[in-house]
Amino acid sequence: MQRRVPAFWIGLLLGMLLLSAPVRAGEGKCWSVARLKYGGGGDWYAGPSMLVNLSKRLRSDLGLDTCPDDHPVAIMDGNLYEYPILFMTGHGNVTFSEEERKALREYLLRGGLLFADDNYGMDTSFRREMKILFPNHPMTAMGLRHPVFSSHYKFPDGLPKIHQHDGKRATAYGIAVEGRTVVFYSYESDLGNGWEDHEVYNDPLESHEAALRMGVNVVAWFLQGAMATAVP
Repeated sequence: MQRRVPAFWIGLLLGMLLLSAPVRAGEGKCWSVARLKYGGGGDWYAGPSMLVNLSKRLRSDLGLDTCPDDHPVAIMDGNLYEYPILFMTGHGNVTFSEEERKALREYLLRGGLLFADDNYGMDTSFRREMKILFPNHPMTAMGLRHPVFSSHYKFPDGLPKIHQHDGKRATAYGIAVEGRTVVFYSYESDLGNGWEDHEVYNDPLESHEAALRMGVNVVAWFLQGAMATAVP
């Protein structure tokens, strides 16, 4: 039986993690993983059923009071701090302005998480932007013992591979600052497409389920503190 995260623990963890101008779910609002809108021409809106289906699983698996719909947000909208996790995906170019980089970096350092999933095509520009954003904190691969692979469901082989893309191994990368991961990046996996309504791609049901479980793991790991390394 999978363990559930009690509602009071979620609130306590969010409060502990996000002190100092906290990132928070807005008062009186449901809890949401927001979709990040970005410039550069990439299709940030790809996969309209992705977050809707992930939200359902966060509700059933973790007991979160999740929103039933997709919540797009741009960095400079003024409501960034209502969303503890920003999800971004797409096939094309990613570009942030200097003002957006400053705001996004501050949001991440104050407790937020950027969950990026390469939908095949955004890798080069995303890595470029992350290097500008955190020049002194390289993006590194997460080993099989990383806590994100056991935060709720067990993934002994690491990140599941949903779509082939270039046939490379699916790999999770992270950017950690002072022991906490602020950016989680799934590469050569296509988790987001795995979350979509099953009939969109007709992937094997096992792949669809693995993608959703991994999405649940990322959120559970964030609520547990987004530890950068496994605890001995």
